[in-house]
Amino acid sequence: MSTILSIEGPGQVTLVEEKLPGIPEGGFMVATTHSGVSAGTELTYVKGTNPALTSTWDHALGLFTEGTPSVEYPVRGIGYMQVGLVVETRTRAVREGALVAMCYGHRTAYVADPMEDRFVELPDDLDPLLGIYVAHMGPICANGLLHAAHDLHGPAVQQLGDGVRGRRVVVVGAGVVGLLTACFARSCGAADVVVVDETPARLAVADTLGSHVMAADDDPAVTLKRRWRHGPGDRGADVVFQCRGQPRALALALRLLRPQGTLIDLAFYTQGAQEVRLGEEFHHNGLTVRCAQIGRVPRGLAHAWDRERLSHETITLLRQYGGALRQHLITDVVGFHEAPRFLTDLAAGRRQTLQAVLCDDVEEEGG
Repeated sequence: MSTILSIEGPGQVTLVEEKLPGIPEGGFMVATTHSGVSAGTELTYVKGTNPALTSTWDHALGLFTEGTPSVEYPVRGIGYMQVGLVVETRTRAVREGALVAMCYGHRTAYVADPMEDRFVELPDDLDPLLGIYVAHMGPICANGLLHAAHDLHGPAVQQLGDGVRGRRVVVVGAGVVGLLTACFARSCGAADVVVVDETPARLAVADTLGSHVMAADDDPAVTLKRRWRHGPGDRGADVVFQCRGQPRALALALRLLRPQGTLIDLAFYTQGAQEVRLGEEFHHNGLTVRCAQIGRVPRGLAHAWDRERLSHETITLLRQYGGALRQHLITDVVGFHEAPRFLTDLAAGRRQTLQAVLCDDVEEEGG
């Protein structure tokens, strides 16, 4: 049996039991050791704000259209940051006892098929708790840097840092995506990395991880454009990574760019972006906005920069920043049985978190 997190409706989260299928020839079974919570995407289902709950996503057309919602309650299997211990295997693709990073949702056990399910075996020198970032979240952030590199070099990209090395970078939003993206930019040799956010506690984490920080309400665009000069009438950030799903954050990000600069957008705007003013900096400075969605890498790079390579880049980053990320980024380790109350409290604003991880043995993790 496996215990699964189930969202029955807005504000209604519970745990249900599911019978596991038999392990097929060539398959394997994992027992979940850690399951990371996305306090952004996952909470849109708890709050009822995810657009898939009210409209149809047409994969062929790439459009949201009116009709039967793509997702209906109960919503089960959400979550994309799992680490599992292989407890039984019927394939040589993975050994029993291995720890693997996967994306199979918040559940205590899972039967996987290597031909269908992507998994990344974690190296022995990596903290398993940080393994939640290897399969999906880390590649999301790495793909943002890859889009910046493609913007500068097109299909001639050689290294992940080609778009930030020696350049002045701003990251808007000091959530998990923003903080990991800032760490990627620093590790790839950016000349300067400034993290902008509205929350002092999150800025303190960014500062601890080595970035410069600025409060969003202190008009950082004026400050940074006075500081960063490229030439007459050419001031501001070379590239901005927009990592907060709020329209005001996108509007601020556009103000931070130098003329003809590029904004790499990793945010998810569940309510649209009505506050963004396209008649001002966007128009007069000839700016570019590129959406870095993990569903695809930049055009022409898929053969060289697949998800496996982005996971490898994530492991490299975690080896460099692992201690600091473990101490400052992961703020809550919660027992799996506590997950329903924890998520409803987050959605209702009764509790705050930066990165929460569900784990059966909380005491072992020091939670």
